[in-house]
Parts: sequence; structure tokens; C-alpha cells
Amino acid sequence: MPPPDVPGVPGFPLPADAAAPKRAANAPAPGTVLPHHYAQCYACGEAQEAGLHLVPTAGEGVTLTGQLLVTQAHQGAPGLAHGGLIATAFDETLGFLLWLLALPAVTAKLETQYRAPVPIGRRLHIAAQCTGVAGRKVYTYGQGRLDGPGGPVVAEASGLFVVVPLEHFTQYAPVEALGRMSRLADKSHAGQLGDQRPEYNP
Repeated sequence: MPPPDVPGVPGFPLPADAAAPKRAANAPAPGTVLPHHYAQCYACGEAQEAGLHLVPTAGEGVTLTGQLLVTQAHQGAPGLAHGGLIATAFDETLGFLLWLLALPAVTAKLETQYRAPVPIGRRLHIAAQCTGVAGRKVYTYGQGRLDGPGGPVVAEASGLFVVVPLEHFTQYAPVEALGRMSRLADKSHAGQLGDQRPEYNP
């Protein structure tokens, strides 16, 4: 039996046992620009010269915004952002919501709807929110606009993330990344998952 739709809640339908998301007590304050989780991350890392260099900023509740400048390196069709990179921007922005929940998760499902092209030289502004949490599943939604929060809608995305242990990452991570991953894990908010002890990954 499919999960019921919840009126007024965008994104994937929430299951009957979904609870409203709770902002972690140690979450960054609204207006805080969140740091990259790994310098080599293509979406947010500063070491990736041709990366997206997405900048996430914490909002009220369990919301945030992500912004990036579309450059020539991001083209698909001439003069336009590649659709896959738009999806990557949503994946990263929605994933950063886990900073506000202090829960670690990986993407289980991402569905992107494209409304209009995104030209190079323009900024993509994504407003993201967590719509619900059900056990290990975290439901999210984002809306992308051109050049700012008042611009035209160019894309939307729904994301489903699943909480995983730190070992999911440490078995593959290079040595230089392990220290930062450990520090992020220390900030996890285990109370939201009962007896589970989640580790954090944006």
C-alpha cells in the first residue's frame, strides 16, 4: 500500500509513521554559512577548481539555502548548465540539511524536475527543507530559482536519505579525510534515533 500524501507537504509522499523534523540543539545558527565537508567534494569542496563550489547557509527550523555560480565548466548544451550538475547541486543542498538534524545519511533516492534552462554566468539559488523523518529515512525537498529567492523557478527536487554508520565512509576514505570525518561524527545528535548512534555525513 503506497504511503499517503500529506496536504501542503512538497516532495516525496511521507509514510504514516513520519514525524516532523527536529532541529538539533547543536545545529549551526540561522544565517551561518556551512563549511564544506571535504575539500575534494565536487559539489562543495574548495580544492575542486571546476567544481560547483556550492555555498550552503543555515535557515530557520530545518531549512537552508544553497547557491552556486554556473560557469563554462558546468555546460552541457552550449551556454547552458548540464542537467546532471543541477541534480548534483540539489543532492548536495538537500544533503546539507543533515547538518541541522545532526544525523548522518546517504542519498537513497533523488528525483529532479527541470522547469527551465539555467544559463552560464547566472546563479542558481536552492531553498531546501526537511519534510519529515521516519526511522532511518529522512525526506527532503528543494526548489531552485534563477539569480535569487525571487527569481523564476528553474528546477525542483525531492530527496530521500538513509542514516548510515561512519564505517560506511571510513572503509573508503583517504587518510587525510578521516580526522575531519571523526570531528563531524562527534557532533552527531544520537537522541533522534533512539539507541542508534549515527555518524554524520552531509
